[in-house]
Amino acid sequence: MQRSLLYAAIAAAVAAGASWTAGAYVWTGPALIALFGALAVYVRAFEATKGFSFTLWVFAFVAASMFYPAAFVSWGSFELKTLIVPLIQVIMFGMGTRLSLSDFGRVFSMPKPVFICMFLQFTVMPLTGFALAKLFGFEPEVAAGVILIGSCSAGVASNVMVYLAKGSIALAVTMTTCSTLMAPVMTPFAMKVLAGQYVPINFLNMMVEIIQMIILPVFGGLFFNKIFHGKVGWLDRALPVVSMAGICFIIAIITALSRDKLLEVGLLLILAAMLHNCVGYLLGYWGSKAFGLEEIAARTVAFEVGLQNGGMASGLAINVLKSSDAALAPAIFGPWMNISGSALASYWRRKPVDDPFRAARPDSVTAARG
Repeated sequence: MQRSLLYAAIAAAVAAGASWTAGAYVWTGPALIALFGALAVYVRAFEATKGFSFTLWVFAFVAASMFYPAAFVSWGSFELKTLIVPLIQVIMFGMGTRLSLSDFGRVFSMPKPVFICMFLQFTVMPLTGFALAKLFGFEPEVAAGVILIGSCSAGVASNVMVYLAKGSIALAVTMTTCSTLMAPVMTPFAMKVLAGQYVPINFLNMMVEIIQMIILPVFGGLFFNKIFHGKVGWLDRALPVVSMAGICFIIAIITALSRDKLLEVGLLLILAAMLHNCVGYLLGYWGSKAFGLEEIAARTVAFEVGLQNGGMASGLAINVLKSSDAALAPAIFGPWMNISGSALASYWRRKPVDDPFRAARPDSVTAARG
């Protein structure tokens, strides 16, 4: 089976290259979709590479939306962009089902690393996004999107990467929870101060949208977990799959809506996303070291600062900024951070350190995997 998938991927790669060279672009799209789809299934068979499966599925959806944008813009009179926020709410509900009240209480037992992480989270990434927007001279809405992805809270992907890196799962989950709870205030504040010169920012509207889109679903999932923990096994298995499929679909919709703009500034945005992400890792890690945190806490903060909630940024771009161009930076940042995060996690996994913040509750590893 795996060998067949590998052969299929090779054949698809050859077909994509040949059709592109020959100018037969009608075949390039299907070949690229088949290539990324076959690779996504193939890499899941190996422990060292299965973390890249999700990113390859994202590439498959992006290829589909680039070659067939109409399929991701509307179905008849129904505009698919109206699905973005509900999908994000489902994803955040899934995150909530992986939390418990101990994740909130744990901040009191480890206040220093959590406080340092929150400080770095809401200074390093927004300011870096602002600097990159200025450096590359992006158009106003695109520039606002670069700042927006930096102004959001940490993403659930950070917990997954910390788990893969054999880091402190308890600390990571607590940090992600805290940054998510701070987002309704800190994200609009950063956008008002840094992105207000590019696009109009309504602080209150953005705050309300974050509460409705992120906070309420997370707490809904939390209480669902409190009541039904361990009683709905099929839902625990289904939500991660639904979340990954939802993210892929969201990115495809955004890509299709701003396809022409992406073709115009795509390479620069990719470079900006790479720099933004890497600066987050570097300043998250070395900033933690400068504040006196030990190695495992510094590694955890690096992931928390470097990996952002792209779903939140996409939803805010579409619903609050009313701009699919502003959603491009989050759409690009998301796949790249999974690539870089997996690579960094693999590197640190080979250099394990003791975890003094080990979780008291036994499902913390499950939370990271989800």
